[in-house]
Amino acid sequence: MMSIDLSRRALLLNSGLAVATAAAMASGLAIIDPQAAWALTTKTIDQETAAGLLAMSRVLYPHANLSDVYYGKVVEALDAGASADAAFAAMLRDGVAKLGAPYGVPFHRLSAGSRLEAVTAAQGSEFFEALRSTTVWTLYSNPQVWPLFGYQGSSVEYGGYLERGFDDIAWLPKE
Repeated sequence: MMSIDLSRRALLLNSGLAVATAAAMASGLAIIDPQAAWALTTKTIDQETAAGLLAMSRVLYPHANLSDVYYGKVVEALDAGASADAAFAAMLRDGVAKLGAPYGVPFHRLSAGSRLEAVTAAQGSEFFEALRSTTVWTLYSNPQVWPLFGYQGSSVEYGGYLERGFDDIAWLPKE
């Protein structure tokens, strides 16, 4: 009989991933990130559009140290807007389709250079502005992202920054 050495942490991580995957697959609309044991589910936006929106939000505000989990919050916010407004949902679907159309491939499957080219061509459109504003607001107002950028959060409740991080500049020479 074969013995498998599996730690409790690995068991919990893998079983959590399995449950999240099963739940996401049952809904039919899911993007799964195995690195973070996370799945993006949408109510209104189809999977192809959701993948395109996630990819575009990464092009607009690229951060290599951020997982898709944080960019997925942008797609969830857009999905909530699409659920409330059919015209907004159609604009998102059509906008993502137009990004990949010149290449004959869905936008999220394009190379990084082609993605940047497609997004640059969309600048100024209503679709671009909707995604840009939603991404900047949703991504940077997320308290879970702040520590990844070195931001400690609000200091008002601690008496301000004067005694809490004001002079924590390690890159300046000491006097």
